[in-house]
Formats: sequence, structure tokens, C-alpha cells
Amino acid sequence: MVRVVLATHNRNKALEFQQILGDAVPGLQIVGYDGPEPVEDGITFEQNALIKARAAAERTGMIALADDSGICVDAMGGAPGIFSARWAGRHGDAQANLRLLLDQLADLPDSSRAAHFTATLALVTPEGETTVVEGVWPGRIAREARGGHGHGYDPIFLPDGHDVTAAELGPEAKNAESHRARAFAAIVPVLRALSRPGN
Repeated sequence: MVRVVLATHNRNKALEFQQILGDAVPGLQIVGYDGPEPVEDGITFEQNALIKARAAAERTGMIALADDSGICVDAMGGAPGIFSARWAGRHGDAQANLRLLLDQLADLPDSSRAAHFTATLALVTPEGETTVVEGVWPGRIAREARGGHGHGYDPIFLPDGHDVTAAELGPEAKNAESHRARAFAAIVPVLRALSRPGN
């Protein structure tokens, strides 16, 4: 069995990771991380994911998996992007972030509200080897928040092919197609290889 430390203090994100991975990687044990959070001073999702994964791998001596993710609005040049979690000024204030983004897009017609979620996963071994993958979930921004599932910007994100928000989809449906699900689909072969006997 191989143990992988999940480099996040975000309980919602950790739960989502566990739900998405499920039994996809036999012999894999995901463990929580209680070390200090590093300063995320990268300018891309990839840089920030690597900062977190490297810090956790160095501190624990284990393989570390981290993500950096956010919502990117086409009409805003890709913002909020890496600043998604603190868009309204305070890190993790999801309701304030939602309200601000909706206010900023209030005058835009539906045809100009295209957006996508991006999730970048970084896996770092104690020896410093790295693997980085990305998942993108296209859609558009709704005009109001709807739904009680999910977290972050889920209540205002309408995924392509749906007339409901990500927060109305429910965990099972969301985890089958979200940006994190797509990123995990790309990282699973790497995790399986690490979990094989002899590795």
C-alpha cells in the first residue's frame, strides 16, 4: 500500500478528492495534512499547486498531492483565476466572492458569460519528482446563486450541457464531470503505477 498526503486544509476539497478517487486506485491510502500552509505566491495554478505539494512532501517525507483551482471568466480576461478563493478580499469568504462576481457581471448578456473551472493537480515525490495535470470544466455564469450542494462558486456555475448549476447537480453527478474529476482522470494512471508492488 502506498500512502499519499493530500496537501490541503480545506475539508470540502479533501472530501471531494476522496469521493472522486473512490476505489480507482487499489492499494492507495490518502492521508490528511496538518502541516503549515505555504505562501502561495505563484502566478499560475500550476505554480501554486507545486508550491503546496513540494511543501507537504518535504515536511512528511511522503508522496504529496495538491491542487490549485479556480473559476475563470472569459469576459474578465480569465479572472478571478488564481485569486478565486480571495476575490472579495478575504480568503475563503465564498458568499462575498459570489456576490462580487455576480455584481461585476450584472450588465453582461448571457452570451458573454462564458467561464470555466480549472483544476491543476501536482504530485511530488520525496525525491522531488513531479507530475502536473490539468482539468477544465467549461460553462457559464448564472445570474443568481442556486443549489445547496458543492462549495465555492458552484452555485453560480452552469456547466455546459446543463440548465442547473454545479450546486444543483449533487455530488455524484458533479464528481463525474467536474474539473477535479477530469484532472484526477489524468493523474490516476500515475497513482496506479506508484501503488504497484515494488514501487
